[in-house]
Formats: sequence, structure tokens, C-alpha cells
Amino acid sequence: QVQLVESGGGLVQTGGSLRLSCAASGRTVTDYAMGWFRQAPGKEREFVAATTWNKWIGSYTYYADSVKGRFTISRDNAKNTVSLKMNGLQPEDTAVYYCAMGAPSNSDRLSQPASYEYWGQGTQVTVSS
Repeated sequence: QVQLVESGGGLVQTGGSLRLSCAASGRTVTDYAMGWFRQAPGKEREFVAATTWNKWIGSYTYYADSVKGRFTISRDNAKNTVSLKMNGLQPEDTAVYYCAMGAPSNSDRLSQPASYEYWGQGTQVTVSS
């Protein structure tokens, strides 16, 4: 049974930082693409960041334009976890953040929720103005 458990969400002021973590069990993160998505009330789930792993080269990372330069996705293969460090948070970053695991056929599909097979329960991030 595959489980993804997110942690680290909370309430933060504008300009603040949070670090989200996703602990995977039942599957090894090196075998899959790992992504972070978010969903605000009344909006569709949107891509935030993703990381893939190549045993010869290492980790590749991908970001939505809206978070590029502020958020950093990383993986700890030994702990089977993926993290999302979020700096410079803005009220528009308020959402439920989801960790996802999947095997997109190419990098263009990393931003598509349908490319991911497994999802966590989500963790709330609220940024106050």
C-alpha cells in the first residue's frame, strides 16, 4: 500500500517561509517523479514543482513560473522523502498543498495532475496579509 504523508503546513505572514515535507511508504521515490501541487478554494489544482531522478545524473527539478526563485523542491532518497521549501510567501500562495507520486511519460507531463498515480491528503498553507 502506497502512502504519502505531508507535514509542515501552517499560518505565516506575508514574506515568511515554510518547509513542507512528504514521507513516502510502499514505493521508493527514486523510481518515480515526485510533485507538489496546490489547490485554493474555488480553483483547480495547480502544479507547483516536481523532481525526477536519474541514477547517473541525479535530480532534475521543475517549477511553475509563479514560484520560480521562491520555492525549492528537494529529495532525500535515503529517507524516502521530498520537501518543498517556500520563501517569500504571498497571500496568493494560500492553498492546500498536495504531494504526488507518478511516472509521467515525459517532462511536459510533470505539470499535469493526471500524470500522478498517488496523492497525499494535503496540508494547509495560509499566508496572512
